[in-house]
Amino acid sequence: MRAFNCVSLAVLLSGGAFAQAVTSPAFDVADVHISPKTLTPRMNGGVLRGNRFDIRQANMVDLVRIAYGVDADKVLGGPSWVELDRFDVLAKAPAATSPEDAKRMLQTLLADRFKLVIRQESKSMPAFVLGMGKGKPKIKEAEPSGDPGCRPQPPAGPPEPGVIPYNLFVCRNVTMDTFVMLIHNYANGYLTSPTINETDLKGSWDFELKWTSIGLLTQAGADGITLFDAIDKQLGLKMEPKQIPQPVVRIVSVNRTPTDNPPGVTTALPPPPPAEFEVADIRPTAPGATGARLQLQPNGRLDGQNIPLKLYITLAWNINSDELIAGLPKFAENAKFDIVAKTSTGPGGQIDVDSLRLMLQKLLADRFKMTTHMENRPVSGYVLTAVKPKLQKADPEGRTSCAEPRPGQADAKDPRIANPVLSRYLVCHNMTIAQLADQLPTLANGYVQTPVLDSTGLTDAYDFTLSFSGAGLLRGGGLPGQPPPQPGATTASEPNGAISLPEAVSKQLGLKMELQKRPMPVLVIDHIEEKPTDN
Repeated sequence: MRAFNCVSLAVLLSGGAFAQAVTSPAFDVADVHISPKTLTPRMNGGVLRGNRFDIRQANMVDLVRIAYGVDADKVLGGPSWVELDRFDVLAKAPAATSPEDAKRMLQTLLADRFKLVIRQESKSMPAFVLGMGKGKPKIKEAEPSGDPGCRPQPPAGPPEPGVIPYNLFVCRNVTMDTFVMLIHNYANGYLTSPTINETDLKGSWDFELKWTSIGLLTQAGADGITLFDAIDKQLGLKMEPKQIPQPVVRIVSVNRTPTDNPPGVTTALPPPPPAEFEVADIRPTAPGATGARLQLQPNGRLDGQNIPLKLYITLAWNINSDELIAGLPKFAENAKFDIVAKTSTGPGGQIDVDSLRLMLQKLLADRFKMTTHMENRPVSGYVLTAVKPKLQKADPEGRTSCAEPRPGQADAKDPRIANPVLSRYLVCHNMTIAQLADQLPTLANGYVQTPVLDSTGLTDAYDFTLSFSGAGLLRGGGLPGQPPPQPGATTASEPNGAISLPEAVSKQLGLKMELQKRPMPVLVIDHIEEKPTDN
């Protein structure tokens, strides 16, 4: 699942550094604390539900980008920990607070509780710019009554064998400013930098756009249509990469530890909304049904079609390894259900995925009479040890970070350019091996489903890169007629040139990565019914 973020460039530029003025809007009360440790930390929340504003597992860059309405790559500077340490913010907002007011309240909170000082600047950065084409645009003015938005359209039916389907984006009553934001979110395989509207088109428009996903262009051959060709030929516009000045936020100073919470904060906060769907329909999948869909959507909707009960359970508890679940009866692997469920959202129109998982847990417990408990059991997990380390010490003043840049955004040494089978490329700065171990379940989840233990004894921070192949490119990587790869089974280079993560760690970092059994929390299913209760 992905995080649900939107890009906004509406930031006013200012030359001086400042802390938020004391007269700015503020939350009535706020609980700020270090986030509990989790296997795959990802920011959740950042939206109002009623008068409660929650953000969980957010680093300081997340908090600043939400508060000031910029993308993460436009939050510059700050001490080494700003991408590493994570915080929960649970706050009560005054009645009738708007989403924009909530952002300003978050600015006030960061200045008050973390002593954050920022400076808003302009910096030349890469962007994709939508401009006018050579002729007249091939779009029509919208009908005033049209329902505004751009919506991806599902295929009319199963694709014919050998035919690569197109993405179809139907836009009605949208401005060009809205279009560039929505297309950036939906086609980010092509649009690896922010998108900006520089057309002179005013008002709202109706049009359709069809193109081939970037990962399917080679298979599509002559029938493939790039996003850029589609915008040119179908809309009469052009989308081009450029270097242009863009607003950025620079962290001048910030405290690593927030000030103490006020007394009685937990009782003063409004209770969280009920962790349950308002309406839910569960039906056995019709015999002979084809195709499958399972989505947890930020608008508070769960949509599952032709999905085994086991998959609903693993989604609800965020489990991605069979070793982490026990007591599951055989019928749960084969019995398939269609589930459509919905809950209300706040003024921001979104709900975070953690809340949706809790709702799905309760739904399964209620309708399938399911009871569970957590129990430590021996589970396979990777252990890192030092052999002949090949690591360069980092500048201790630099930010600690480890991420996978999109192709085209990384350095000139990006191995994915010359050899696509090396599909994964991590660029890490000022990172200890213990910190790398903590982040591998998130960065390499095709290989790593359980915590990684650092037994190297190395304590310095390093700069390094790590190039390897996605787990699906290894022998037996889910290809038709082949069994899926077992964790840790592939450590040597494949005939197709693929390199596994453990082999890459050995050759490129001089470390050893091997599986060992050790106690870990396992979800144990005590009871579950084969049929759900009636709708």
